[in-house]
Amino acid sequence: MATAKTLRICEKGHQFYKSSDCPNCPVCAQLNKPESGFLASLSSPARNALLHQGIDSIEKLATCTEKDILSLHGIGKASLPAFKKALAAAGLYFKANTHSK
Repeated sequence: MATAKTLRICEKGHQFYKSSDCPNCPVCAQLNKPESGFLASLSSPARNALLHQGIDSIEKLATCTEKDILSLHGIGKASLPAFKKALAAAGLYFKANTHSK
């Protein structure tokens, strides 16, 4: 069952409709989109999820495992190829999963 969209107004006065609890304003997200770097190639939900966790550089992304990143709201498996490509371009990789016994 689809949730009804409700009118929201962000702190900057932009009006937008959302059907989820996500508070991000799409107008602000577009205005704040970086013009370069790996964050510029991501969708707004993926970029916002990383920024919310303080991941604002490719080096910080490399300190995370794929599992860590996939657990973030706004990031799905479709984002992984873009992350891996950006990491590889910088000579970096996701942190290896560690298994404790």
